[in-house]
Amino acid sequence: MHNLSLTELSAQLADGTLSSAELTTHLLGRIAEHADLNAFITVDREISLMQARAADERRAAGTAGPLTGIPVAHKDIFATREFRSTAGSRMLENYRSPFDATVVEKLGLGPFGAGMVTIGKANCDEFAMGSSNENSYFGPVKNPWDRRAISGGTSGGSAAAVAAGLVPVATGTDTGGSIRQPASMCGVTGIKPTYGRVSRWGMIAFASSLDQGGVLARSAADCALVLSHMAGFDARDSTSVERVPEDFTRELSRPVDGLRIGLPKEYFGPGVSPDVARAVEEALKEYKKLGAKLVNLSLPRTDLSIPAYYVIAPAEASSNLSRFDGVRYGHRAAEYGDLLEMYEQTRAEGFGWEVKRRILVGTYVLSHGYYDAYYLQAQKIRRLIAEDFRAAFRQCDVIATPVSPTVAWDIGEKVDDPVANYLADVFTLSVSLAGLPGLSLPCGFGDKGRPIGLQLIGDYFAEARILGAAHQFQKGTDWHTRAPGGTGHA
Repeated sequence: MHNLSLTELSAQLADGTLSSAELTTHLLGRIAEHADLNAFITVDREISLMQARAADERRAAGTAGPLTGIPVAHKDIFATREFRSTAGSRMLENYRSPFDATVVEKLGLGPFGAGMVTIGKANCDEFAMGSSNENSYFGPVKNPWDRRAISGGTSGGSAAAVAAGLVPVATGTDTGGSIRQPASMCGVTGIKPTYGRVSRWGMIAFASSLDQGGVLARSAADCALVLSHMAGFDARDSTSVERVPEDFTRELSRPVDGLRIGLPKEYFGPGVSPDVARAVEEALKEYKKLGAKLVNLSLPRTDLSIPAYYVIAPAEASSNLSRFDGVRYGHRAAEYGDLLEMYEQTRAEGFGWEVKRRILVGTYVLSHGYYDAYYLQAQKIRRLIAEDFRAAFRQCDVIATPVSPTVAWDIGEKVDDPVANYLADVFTLSVSLAGLPGLSLPCGFGDKGRPIGLQLIGDYFAEARILGAAHQFQKGTDWHTRAPGGTGHA
């Protein structure tokens, strides 16, 4: 049953062929069987089965929706009442939230929720900082296609769980590529919506002007169904965009004949490895067969996205993470002399090296004498990057690029070289800086048989368009249906 799509699972739950309790029990068994992937931080069998039985009761009462009873994994950056919320950090190792994040509420079993069953909290880089999911206090997530490889960060646990058939869908967050990059490296589909589409309330903050929740699933159709229930205005989130609720499945059947696909030259240069370039080129040929038109264009400030992002994101992180000081909640050092020493010891013990690095960088660029030179300049560049995209969308309907310059690398290969890790996000950062929607869909395999993703970028609030374009590609290809050996998922 772990082979089935969301639509197929929904149909079987609706006609009584399958119960949520049976499905949840089966997937909990798979999670235990593939515990070596380290895809989950927290699993609670009793709570998940209790939710599954409640979902079955809702089905029996005739009050179920299409997602009722379907298990979902939440990235452990979303606050949950019934599962601990760690953000992949020692700082929050035993933290229990008194509330659910809006995303958890919208998908869950509450009176206004979609009725999904939380099967566990997926592993992630600490406070969503990283590109490889090696920065988690709970250890790295292994890639189901090759356990020597990273799963991608920071939503690597979510991507690995979907790829291995441990769960049909998972939530993720994307600050600079953290849904799209692990989706690409694990061979699943993942979408980051327009900034403000999905509520950030209850999402443990990294960079508030960049963080955005999204979905990872096997197909674009599955992502569209879940995102339709997940998105929406939230008065509790000051960054939430007030728009009429949308059905993101509405363009799935729309042909791509005549669709103008923009190809920015900056994304197809010598920095892309040959195996990735070949797979992306073949995917674009498939779109041409479907009737799409390829349009060459330029996004001239793409190379500025890395320095701009790694000024803005750490600056916001230094501010957001100042709340973790050992006073109110989270880890507190056992031994200290005075209040200042308690702060210092708590933060030294509670944060990992990557988090400390970004806090220090962020504090520096915000300090007196450097704010104008670094942070203000980075924000100006950010606006120019957004203007580049605005000009590009006057020439095309969607933009297609590689997701990552390479396939997943080996665990530990770049652990001592943070800059090399940062460079892996070169094709995803500008989309996040501009606040645009972006999607990764499987399009082939490269070095060592590791997956490759194609990125589709849409204009603001054009999620339905890129999901539809992805679905049409997936109707004619089988990359998204392939599964790693050794997981029993076919």
